[in-house]
Amino acid sequence: MIRDVGGSYRRALAETVHHYSGWRPDPATIDSLKAEGHWNNDWDASLELLRRRGQTPLPAFDELVAVFSGFYFGGDPAGDPAAWSGFIGDEPLLVDAELFAALDAAGIVWGFVSGAEPPSARFVLEQRLGLTAPPLIAMGDAPDKPDPSGLLQLSARLLADHGSNELGPGCPPIAYLGDTVADVQTVLNARLQQPEQPFISLAVAPPHLHADRVARERYETQLQQAGADRIVASTTAALESLKPWLA
Repeated sequence: MIRDVGGSYRRALAETVHHYSGWRPDPATIDSLKAEGHWNNDWDASLELLRRRGQTPLPAFDELVAVFSGFYFGGDPAGDPAAWSGFIGDEPLLVDAELFAALDAAGIVWGFVSGAEPPSARFVLEQRLGLTAPPLIAMGDAPDKPDPSGLLQLSARLLADHGSNELGPGCPPIAYLGDTVADVQTVLNARLQQPEQPFISLAVAPPHLHADRVARERYETQLQQAGADRIVASTTAALESLKPWLA
């Protein structure tokens, strides 16, 4: 998890639902939906909340996407980021470039599998974090999580770029860090497709829960029950959590 999307993607989800229904789902409602593991795509999640609220007729999908993008980007997603006036401007970063330098120093090859639109993902990684052409699978590059295609695609690319063999016996462990049940399930599904390849699921509670110990522990329990190998305190703690597998 690279950025806090509580005030951006999740806010855009809530405002999109409110736009159509007059009802604004609170963070706990969105967390509960995400815990089901099927709603990693926020457009789909918006539509599902409207469906459960009894909204009729439901908006056309393309129309809903345009409304959501208006809240999130506040401008043309393919245009100049300097012209964006939406919630994307309210995303605190949770890491800095030093984390990736530390991963490099530890001999860890890294990349990103994101459910975000490519312009959003590239803006954060390249312009805000200053990473140069980071390996990235974003929305549209592979099926939505928990389908493991994106993770497997990125993993194979990273291995090939560094002269390693195909996924399977003899390859180093592949770790994936996420903050939703869908992220955990993505790793479990990757294991089903590549049973001889070691995969590690690292999971972290999203930032909006960190101030509420009870809610955070409840959410972390859900991640563990979903199959996470280890709960980490923050993205920056991921390297320390990986050390047992680096020995």
